[in-house]
Amino acid sequence: MPATVASTNLGSISFRAAPMLTDEESQELFEANLHLAGLLPVRVEISHNSGEAIELKKIRFRLTDSAGTKWKAVSTRQAIARILKANGVSLYNPSSRKTFEQEFRAYELNLKNPLTHNEGRRQGFIVFLSPEKTPVSSPRGLVLSIEGLAQPATLNLN
Repeated sequence: MPATVASTNLGSISFRAAPMLTDEESQELFEANLHLAGLLPVRVEISHNSGEAIELKKIRFRLTDSAGTKWKAVSTRQAIARILKANGVSLYNPSSRKTFEQEFRAYELNLKNPLTHNEGRRQGFIVFLSPEKTPVSSPRGLVLSIEGLAQPATLNLN
């Protein structure tokens, strides 16, 4: 991620985040047009600055746009189902689907395991569903809220 992306430092932990705003970016990385499926992936980087391991299980990410409309964070399974539906895929080779799912999951932000000082930094994507479940086109005023820590944080993404 470029140094210019939105960031916040909460002492022992820092966050940086950037939405993937172009079809080309999602097509290149995921080999699928996520925006067509009404999905907006947001790359999140969490850095451990000092101290004990930090539990991430309770962290929740919320996304709102300039109109105050809330975008729903969706699981990897839900995102894959939306991508297949939006692209009209109803018949597929089971092996190909399994490979697609494994590759897609590899980009997911791991919040299940604690972040340790030795690991230092963790990156991955959180996928949000557009409010009307319609294709994503140039969302403005995106604000990512991070909840579940001792101190909540917000990042102005664009």
